Amino acid sequence: MTAFAPTIEAFFTQRLAVQRDASPHTIAAYRDALRLLLVFARDRTGKHPSLLDVADVDATLVAAFLTHLEAERGNSVSTRNARLTAIHSLFRYAALRHPEHAESIQRVLAIPAKRHDQKMVSFLVRDEIDALLAAPDTNTWFGRRDQALLTLTVQTGMRVSELTRLVRADLHLTVGAHVRCHGKGRKERATPLNAHSVTALTTWLREYDCGPADPVFPTRRGQPLSTDAVACLLNKHAVTAAKKCPSLHAKHLTPHTLRHTAAMSLLHAGVDTSIIALWLGHENVETTQIYLHADLALKEKALARIAPPSTPPGRYHPNDTLLAFLETL
Repeated sequence: MTAFAPTIEAFFTQRLAVQRDASPHTIAAYRDALRLLLVFARDRTGKHPSLLDVADVDATLVAAFLTHLEAERGNSVSTRNARLTAIHSLFRYAALRHPEHAESIQRVLAIPAKRHDQKMVSFLVRDEIDALLAAPDTNTWFGRRDQALLTLTVQTGMRVSELTRLVRADLHLTVGAHVRCHGKGRKERATPLNAHSVTALTTWLREYDCGPADPVFPTRRGQPLSTDAVACLLNKHAVTAAKKCPSLHAKHLTPHTLRHTAAMSLLHAGVDTSIIALWLGHENVETTQIYLHADLALKEKALARIAPPSTPPGRYHPNDTLLAFLETL
């Protein structure tokens, strides 16, 4: 093996696992990004990944890889930028181990993230929420599980990764009912539960008798649901709900849409954005501002408070007969 292979191995085993104590999610995301890069480099250079040198993966190749992600793999700009973040992290580590390649490494680190339009968040209104929660067939075990899962998600706004990692010991359904979760960035937070969520979860756990370390929402074999499984069951129930609530046909429903829905429900209830940021586990309160931009109802209320100008709208009237004639044409 040449220089780059041991550097990549040390990046995962030393930098991420030991020095940064990165979460499994971060390690998996970086692994996937770098695996794609190495396969692309193999196809471009004809070298096996274990034989690549640092100089082989230069700025020109990395830039071509980023273009490949968008043009051929159909990745979004956000995904492209996330892959670039992983590459930058690796090359910052490589700069410490290979000062002889400093110039090549700095050119890779100089590749900027790509700017892109920020779309308004999609969320469900009350009729759509009711239709979605009523969609699971509660005559089946899976339907009762799914209804409890959707109820909790819509109320708390938990990320799908937080839901799949949830165990029985994280739920406290007596006085001061709340759910604890380990969120993004290894932050732990507690979210209060309303009476409806408590009832749904209590009913589900009465049937699904599990131990403290068992997943709250398991597969039939007792294993935690995967994130893909949660997205699949949500799509299934969205199709059913759309039959009673046609407006759901126009919405692209993902687990993160339910997180946005919880945030918008809090915003409509008059909750301050700083509290919503704590509720959702946002690193920065500015992240929560996206919900203000998406809330047309709040903007309409603000518009209603603004007094219209006292000057009536006017129209141009020519003072010349020829100009008046031309205006009539």
